[in-house]
Amino acid sequence: MKNKGCLSAGTIGIALLIIVGVIFFWGKNGYNNFVSKEQNVNSKWSNIETVYQKRANLIPNLENTVKSYSKFEQETLTKVVEARSKATSINIDPTNMTEADLAKFQAAQGELSGALSRLMAVVESYPNLKADQQYINFQREYTAIENSIRTETVYYNDAAKDYNTTIKTFPNNILANFTNFKEKPFFKAEAGAEKAPEVFK
Repeated sequence: MKNKGCLSAGTIGIALLIIVGVIFFWGKNGYNNFVSKEQNVNSKWSNIETVYQKRANLIPNLENTVKSYSKFEQETLTKVVEARSKATSINIDPTNMTEADLAKFQAAQGELSGALSRLMAVVESYPNLKADQQYINFQREYTAIENSIRTETVYYNDAAKDYNTTIKTFPNNILANFTNFKEKPFFKAEAGAEKAPEVFK
């Protein structure tokens, strides 16, 4: 009877070791997978910041070009410069980003987009400015950057969706809650975004 008891205790001990081992390797692999997917989201966010910064960097050259046309509406240009300042002042940590953070970032960038669109609509009334080589260069770069922004936000949303799905799926959600991995917010389409913008004619 003693031997049977010892054998049972040994079997239970081995079974417990196996269970602990399985949990450990599942936890390790799950955690590493979360880290990998979160880093992918952070990388995509970094790409978004880069293209938005490139757009902001175009504004000083645009400002100098427009200023050379003394009759140009100063108020329109001032609104672009102010919107640029506001957009570049918002810094977001992608590791702790909330929906409110992203909404604030998007709103500021949208304000700059609107100010630029209004300025470029006004430029239509200034044939000489419209034909200025520096302005033409700005148009070319701006169009390329806007296309990049749309592309990078799609890539970010795809990465965020993959990450969110991973951490919310059972039993990953248990590990995610325990290790403090949080859901990432998505870029939301602005009103009218389904139509391609007619920025330049």
